[in-house]
Order: sequence, then structure tokens, then C-alpha cells
Amino acid sequence: MPRIALYGGSFDPVTNGHLDVIRQAARLADRLVLAIGIHPGKTPLFSAEERIAMLEETCAPLAKGAGCELRCITFGDLVVSAAKREGATVLIRGLRDGTDLDYEMQMAGMNGVMTPDVQTVFLPASPAVRPITATLVRQIAGMGGDVSAFVPASVAARLRKKFSGKTG
Repeated sequence: MPRIALYGGSFDPVTNGHLDVIRQAARLADRLVLAIGIHPGKTPLFSAEERIAMLEETCAPLAKGAGCELRCITFGDLVVSAAKREGATVLIRGLRDGTDLDYEMQMAGMNGVMTPDVQTVFLPASPAVRPITATLVRQIAGMGGDVSAFVPASVAARLRKKFSGKTG
């Protein structure tokens, strides 16, 4: 029976922090599902299709290198519901610091009550990527800053294109 893991997030945009967690997760699973949360109340910078393209472009080589199948989906309900639909028995969550741990422990506890057969696995971010958040990357890029240290080159190019012509 294949081990299927699901890693949910907004991935708006994909950061080097996401890639760090995905690299680790791909070594733990036979199939890794990257699930983009779509929430009607939020207006993302990149469309779901653009985010899927970024994930496939940047993460497929990581998964292939680990011998892991990669699948990218969107979901608009609970992450545990998406996990069940995909046959996942593992939820991947990345941790940067103690604040993340407190929040993620609460979420893991609630998810565990709702879906006891799906286990949450926490993966610590490597020290070099711990300060990176997609929110900060969007803010820096939107103000004309260089985000090349925080995102893959192809994502930095997409951000430059997205913000070209906008004035602050």
C-alpha cells in the first residue's frame, strides 16, 4: 500500500521554505499531494492555475529525485477532507518556530479528532529558510525589492512580471 502524504497551503507564491518542506516530505512518501487552499474570502496574488504551474515546475524535480510521485490539486474545504479524497494518511506541516508549533499543534489536535486515521507529521524548516513567509515575499516584491534569496528563480521572475508597472 503506497504511503500518500498531503501538504496543504496557499503557496502564494511558492517559496524556498515550501521547497525545503517538500524536499523532506518527498523522502517520506510514495505520493505527495500538494494541495492549494482556495478560500472565497481571500484574494491571492496568483491564480490557482499559476500556483499549480509554479508548484509543478519547482517541485517535480524534487519529487522525482526522491522517487516520489507528485500531484497538485486545489481544495476549498477542510484539509482533512482533501486528504481523505486523495487517500492520504499523512498530513505534512512545516514548522519554522515555536509560534508555528503552538498553532500547528492546535490544528493537528482538531484534525485528529475529525479524522483519526490521518496523522499529522511536522517537518522542521532548515535554519536558512526559517524567516521566509509568502506574505513577506509578496510585500517585498510589491515594493520593488529583490526576493531572489527567498524564492526559486522562476518564481522571482513571475513576481517581477506581476508587479511590473505597478507604482507604490
